[in-house]
Amino acid sequence: MENLNLGVNMAGLSFKNPIIAASGTFGFGLGYEDYLDLNILGGISVKGLTLEARKGNPPPRIAETPSGILNSVGLENPGIEYFLDRTALPLRQFDTVIIANINGNTSDEYCHMAEKLQDAPIDMVELNLSCPNVKEGGIAFGTDPKTVYSITKAVKRHTSQPLIVKLTPNVTDISQIALAAQQGGADVISLVNTFLGMAIDARTRRPILNNITGGLSGPAIKPLALRMVWQVSQLVEIPIIGMGGIMTGEDVVEFLLAGATAVSVGTANLVSPTAMIDILDGLKNYMTANKITNVNELIGGLITEGGNKL
Repeated sequence: MENLNLGVNMAGLSFKNPIIAASGTFGFGLGYEDYLDLNILGGISVKGLTLEARKGNPPPRIAETPSGILNSVGLENPGIEYFLDRTALPLRQFDTVIIANINGNTSDEYCHMAEKLQDAPIDMVELNLSCPNVKEGGIAFGTDPKTVYSITKAVKRHTSQPLIVKLTPNVTDISQIALAAQQGGADVISLVNTFLGMAIDARTRRPILNNITGGLSGPAIKPLALRMVWQVSQLVEIPIIGMGGIMTGEDVVEFLLAGATAVSVGTANLVSPTAMIDILDGLKNYMTANKITNVNELIGGLITEGGNKL
């Protein structure tokens, strides 16, 4: 089928398709130029940035698990100044939405980074609320609705770009956390980040990761991620970027049906550098086979047992 409409809109921005490179699994995108045309992607969320450069956690910090991987990279990155000086402008040459992912230890750090990005050649800011809150004794920012509301509201005052709030799934009620982000001024919600897990080597009786625990991603978490996307879509009125174990075009369809407007592809990029192109082709094939000309027809299109859309 020709003339497929793959475009979606979030926070007033047009994405040529709903496929976004997830932060942390695609670097700054530039290293993938030899493998795929970055202009084909709907968007790129760059490697998570911190105020200062970070070396990350000591190895081993990646462990393969059944249908997934654990990582405890620890936000290794060259810092926001390096991104602004060396990476942001070269990325701008590509016809795709550029998203800067920021991570902080305090609310002030998040606000400071958002302020630095105001005049940068990027399209959106992704506020990663899965990092330790040093002032609160190591509790993750994203686990408390009041904290999510306050930090979202604070950062919103310091950014000129649409604000995505990326949520941790390691909470009791993801819907209330997402609602707090919306009330704080988020333009888009992205979920889910990795689930806290661990791996043990039975032969040595030691943890495989140097950090002991890490974030679980990959196909193993897809059912949990789908459930959370669907739950949040029932409550919030802003767009959702869904993620968690997306490996095929049909996986994308499932997230759209659950209520996502777009998706982020993460672990699949570590399996194959051309994964997102294959996934996009799979989405096109699904639409052609099912005589769907506009991808927006799929968003929120989950059908109940009675044959009605939810």
